[in-house]
Amino acid sequence: MKAVAYRHILPITDPQSLLDVDLPAPVAQGRDLLVKVEAISVNPVDTKIRMRADPQGTDKVLGWDAAGTVVAVGADISLFKPGDAVYYAGAIDRSGSNAELQLVDERIVGRKPAALDFAQAAAMPLTTITAWELLFDRLGVPRGSTARRGNVLVVGGAGGVGSMAIQLVRRLTNLTVIATASRDDSRAWVRDMGAHHVVDHRSDLVAQVKAISPTGVDYVLSLTHTEQHFPALVELLKPQGKLGLIDDPATPLDIRLMKPKSLSLHWEFMYTRSLHHTDDMQAQHVLLDEVANLVDAGVLRSTLREHAGTINAANLRRAHAQLESASTIGKLVLGGFA
Repeated sequence: MKAVAYRHILPITDPQSLLDVDLPAPVAQGRDLLVKVEAISVNPVDTKIRMRADPQGTDKVLGWDAAGTVVAVGADISLFKPGDAVYYAGAIDRSGSNAELQLVDERIVGRKPAALDFAQAAAMPLTTITAWELLFDRLGVPRGSTARRGNVLVVGGAGGVGSMAIQLVRRLTNLTVIATASRDDSRAWVRDMGAHHVVDHRSDLVAQVKAISPTGVDYVLSLTHTEQHFPALVELLKPQGKLGLIDDPATPLDIRLMKPKSLSLHWEFMYTRSLHHTDDMQAQHVLLDEVANLVDAGVLRSTLREHAGTINAANLRRAHAQLESASTIGKLVLGGFA
């Protein structure tokens, strides 16, 4: 099968940083699906692993977002059959989706939304799972229009996770969404995703948010540069508020600042269930199926922003470079193998 892999840690400007390769086709066993990959999207995790995990000359395939068609199944499968269209984010400890064929455990796979094509669907799994788990599993945000009112600050609203988090809060909760964005195009994007208010994280965050909500916010989703904003986020959170984060702070956070208000901190890592084979691993299958229903009902939408062409090393190098520039809005997708 065709695939795109890397063999050594190299800057993305190096033509050897990602390579077109031919690999043996995998075989489905147990609860695995063998999926023909039709489209993929790229995420910051792809670039981070490429620059941190050295394959030492072996072919390592990245990619943790895909949509495709089941072509074979293991003996213990109960949720899918060959011919089913699916979407998923995969597992971080297995070979990735930048290949024509991929093995993935059915418990972390959902049916592809019927309303979306493969490219539109591939934009959604990782960021949707991350935003959903952060909001509803980690922070315990109440769902439904009858839930108590409150507000949430989404730092980094124009990124992939922020784009989905804004939609989930706006469509599935009674909270007011305040999102951060610093450029005209990113501000327009987060408003289009459903943000009630937009503030600039490059300016005085406390003053801007307090102008909207003088008493502060109930929840904060810190999706990027947490170490830069941490003191301001602590100041903005109401007593007993909750801070959720997904990034890797460049410097340690002084969580002692959170004690006077009895604030709580919550990590979200969407690979936890698959990496540790938790008892509730199948929750991601249920989540993705529920999201597919919401998409088909017109409640949620794909965050695909740009199609970067067919799946090959040259196009993926350009996609990685764009992600590394930290200027990407929404999701960047590739589809089909040349």
